[in-house]
Amino acid sequence: MRRLAASVSIVVANGADGPVGMAATSITSLTVDPPAVLVCVNRATSLHALLVPTAPLSVNLLSKHQQDVSAAFGGGVPREERFKIGSWTTGENGLPSLDAAQANLECVVDAMLAYGTHSIVIARVLRAKVSEAVAPLIYQDGAYL
Repeated sequence: MRRLAASVSIVVANGADGPVGMAATSITSLTVDPPAVLVCVNRATSLHALLVPTAPLSVNLLSKHQQDVSAAFGGGVPREERFKIGSWTTGENGLPSLDAAQANLECVVDAMLAYGTHSIVIARVLRAKVSEAVAPLIYQDGAYL
């Protein structure tokens, strides 16, 4: 699957000690009515334990110039330092929202389905902010395109 090019997003949920985020490429649009996305999350991640029905969730679709943010949330920076990379504001759902991202989706977890090592999270989109420019950060075969 390293050959499959995918856009990079940062997925954020509330933890006991503040927000927890991770880089993800397994995100896709699900439906327009209701607006929803699928987010695939490894059950071994710290983020996974925070994903329960009705929990707020933020999905930030990265812009091409945000490789540093992707690297930080992909494990290159300790968890407590990650939100110091990039410019973040607080969304209406109380979660960090990345400035200058392709899009910011404020969601709520509607359902989850366990499969193998991951869970498929169905997240209903409550609010979306979309950038004017279209220049997504794409990842393929271990590198950014």
